[in-house]
Amino acid sequence: MLMALHLFRQFTKTASLEATGAVGDDPMFLVQYLFRLLRVVVLLSVWQLAFAGKGIVSGMSVGAVLTYVLIEEAFAEQLTTRTHLWVSLRDGSIAVSFLQPFGLVGQFTARMVGHWLFSLAFFSLPLLIVSPLLGVDPRPASLAAGAAFVLSLLLAVAVGVALEFIFGSLLVYFEHSVYAVDRVRAAIALIASGALMPLQLMPWGLGDWLQWLPFASVASTPLRIYTGTGDPLPLMSLQLAWALILWPLAQWLWNRNRQRLASLGG
Repeated sequence: MLMALHLFRQFTKTASLEATGAVGDDPMFLVQYLFRLLRVVVLLSVWQLAFAGKGIVSGMSVGAVLTYVLIEEAFAEQLTTRTHLWVSLRDGSIAVSFLQPFGLVGQFTARMVGHWLFSLAFFSLPLLIVSPLLGVDPRPASLAAGAAFVLSLLLAVAVGVALEFIFGSLLVYFEHSVYAVDRVRAAIALIASGALMPLQLMPWGLGDWLQWLPFASVASTPLRIYTGTGDPLPLMSLQLAWALILWPLAQWLWNRNRQRLASLGG
């Protein structure tokens, strides 16, 4: 019990330091959030034009698509789940992380959550408040869908962090450029996760195949649950299965390759 309480304090302290340091680290954050808002407006306009004169397409109405896009943008950081691992590998600061009296996964997860708190307060919440002015209903399909979305989002984060350490381990093993691997990973995740567009709307039935990949469990699954366009039970069961598969794999790969960090300047 005392150990759990100690870990919780370490986690919250690290998260709070990251959240409060966001302004000093990036004084242009408001400008970035304005551009993100512009991105949301453009995406909503594009989807409204694409669905003009159409009814239900692949089980999704225009209202469901617009809500899907809005919630994806409001929770974009949670639905992509990126930690500071890549930055630490790039600049070698991960060496300092090994000296901290806090587990590596806990450190990077806490920093990620701290950054989320700042972004949720200054971008996500205002976006949800003004969304009716953009012609979008931000509410979940039902109260049950909203509750399931929260649980699904937690599972999505679990899968996403596991993928972070798997890709990080592979990067260390193959000794490739951090930028190159990160771009490849980001491109794959953008298409296969359903963050770019709902998987149901992809041509040639690609979404039917991509929905089984772990990337879909990070973004598509929570969004489908929120919009009521997917059955929560099988979707979250697949998320849980991926989490149970990927975490042991991530731990094994990281333990096998962490000693190679010196070759990357860490």
